[in-house]
Amino acid sequence: MSLDALPPLREVIAEYGLNADKRFGQHYLLDLNLTAKIARLCGDMAEASVFEVGPGPGGLTRALLDEGAGQVIAIEKDRRFLPALDAVNAASGNRLAVIEADAMKVAEPAIETMFQRRMLASNLPYNVGTALLIKWLNAEPIWWERLVLMFQKEVAERVVARPGDKAYGRLAILTGAVASVRYAFTVPARAFTPPPKVDSAVVVLDPLPEASRFTDLEALSTVTESAFGQRRKTLRKSLGMAASQCGAAPETLLASAELDPAARAETIAPEGFFALARAWRAAKV
Repeated sequence: MSLDALPPLREVIAEYGLNADKRFGQHYLLDLNLTAKIARLCGDMAEASVFEVGPGPGGLTRALLDEGAGQVIAIEKDRRFLPALDAVNAASGNRLAVIEADAMKVAEPAIETMFQRRMLASNLPYNVGTALLIKWLNAEPIWWERLVLMFQKEVAERVVARPGDKAYGRLAILTGAVASVRYAFTVPARAFTPPPKVDSAVVVLDPLPEASRFTDLEALSTVTESAFGQRRKTLRKSLGMAASQCGAAPETLLASAELDPAARAETIAPEGFFALARAWRAAKV
């Protein structure tokens, strides 16, 4: 059997009784045009192992394989999907490997793959999407050469936001420390089964050259959490929590980072927060 000969996803869902489980934030994307569009954002996958989190009945999985992925490694914690994914593997010529596990607990670099090039493409479960992104951004060393991720649209906007945008905050800064990112396209709620209450969106992340990355994400997370925890306050007032953790006054940290104490967090470019994180780290040591 080939991938083209597999039954439609709606038939697979009915045959195996794969109704979406709200506990896992499951919403199935059955539109083959959309799954193919997402898969193509990965670029050349011929000699790449592509990780996928939460493949469900295998819609995006099929697209990745059909668009030429050398190997797909699907991480799925809901064992109901394993028989359907086994059928996809057989139809793909055994190019699909399925790992039954919680993606938050998986150490991707330790997984044996067919190819050295590694990417990740996923329609992320709504309830863990942000946490998974933070996990991959914190990977040391960065093991992925591209992330193609679908989030709730609101989360995607936070990932790509720029200073002054309403959505600008910690997530954009942490992402910008490690990767370049672009908003690919919006996926309307009606495209899913069952439809969620909000639209989704796909973003593409490529790691920055190693010399250009800001690697102290612990310090960066601390100062941004403090700064954006009280958005309406000036940095002088909002940095109290971070300052208390390193033993330096907010004014001292801001002076070291050459930032205006009267400025608000949403106006500061990522580079300003990188400088602030360096100052925090230096004071803590």
